[in-house]
Amino acid sequence: MLTFNKKYFLLAVLLFITEVLIAIYFKVGFIRHYFGDFLVVILIYCFVKSFLKISVLKAAIGVLLFAYFIELLQYLNFVKWIGLGDNRLANVVLGNYFEWADMLAYTVGILFVLGIEKFYKTKGNFRRMKA
Repeated sequence: MLTFNKKYFLLAVLLFITEVLIAIYFKVGFIRHYFGDFLVVILIYCFVKSFLKISVLKAAIGVLLFAYFIELLQYLNFVKWIGLGDNRLANVVLGNYFEWADMLAYTVGILFVLGIEKFYKTKGNFRRMKA
């Protein structure tokens, strides 16, 4: 079950750098609020696939449920509830504002992952058939 997949790990690192750059240079707007959420589930998916030999569907569903759970914690003001409302790191990692649009961005991100994975699986099968 444990493994190391260099491809997924490099993608996770690249996506992490992208997320950091978005956080630094985009304080408001579509890229910061929605594209970042779209990318974060892809980042987490790639990170999971870097270390776990797990099916695409199980990883995707797990990541999506995790993202939904974090958004639910935001709805419940979890960071403030546990006394970390003034902690910047806690607010960045867990977030502090619930939005239905974030749920949509997470869902679209995972659908994108599933589409890409299916495309590459089909492309790989096509190459094997040609050989």
